[in-house]
Amino acid sequence: MRILVVEDQKPLANRIRDVLKGERYQVELALDGETGLEKALTDDYDLVVLDILLPGINGVEVLKEIRVAGANVPVLLLTAKDKVQDKVAGLDAGADDYLTKPFAIPELLARIRSLLRRKSAAKTSLISVGDLMIDTNAREVTRGGKPIKLTPKEFSILEFLMYNTNRVLSRLSIAEHVWGDNFDFFSMTNFVDVHVKNLRKKIGDVEENKIIETVRGVGYTIKATE
Repeated sequence: MRILVVEDQKPLANRIRDVLKGERYQVELALDGETGLEKALTDDYDLVVLDILLPGINGVEVLKEIRVAGANVPVLLLTAKDKVQDKVAGLDAGADDYLTKPFAIPELLARIRSLLRRKSAAKTSLISVGDLMIDTNAREVTRGGKPIKLTPKEFSILEFLMYNTNRVLSRLSIAEHVWGDNFDFFSMTNFVDVHVKNLRKKIGDVEENKIIETVRGVGYTIKATE
């Protein structure tokens, strides 16, 4: 998997590169918008990690040019915490996800894995673990062939977990993915737990037939069944 990191803060860019290489990704860096755009349009990447605040051409403009050129490479935006308008502009320009600075490296890796899994699963909209299956296009869920009705938020949580099968997702990662900035950080943990509890009840997630596992002090995971 080849990843392009476009980030003008060199220490952060190097840190991201080193972490991703440690995860066995192939990584290239660009320290400004013009170089990032040139690389994105001339080379083949599986993912672009793109900062918004760049010298020269900013990240939103880079993203627009990538999409105008017809490239459908997944793009993860890095945004400042207080720049809500930048996040909206980035998503409108075609970003697939965003991560606010400062961020924890595990959160970055979870977002990257999620986007790469989406890309690899693009040929089929079906994701299954055991007898639990979701259709991401139709937004339908079945278990043992029986349909299950979920709220939009419950579906988003389940989809995020299943895209990241065998990975532990923190409550913060789940909240940011599902609610964006529309949650209170201090009540977030309980908020996520309540939704997961309701989700478990609806999918019949009981001890002898458990799908979603709680990782104490961290969050949740779904493990692939043999």
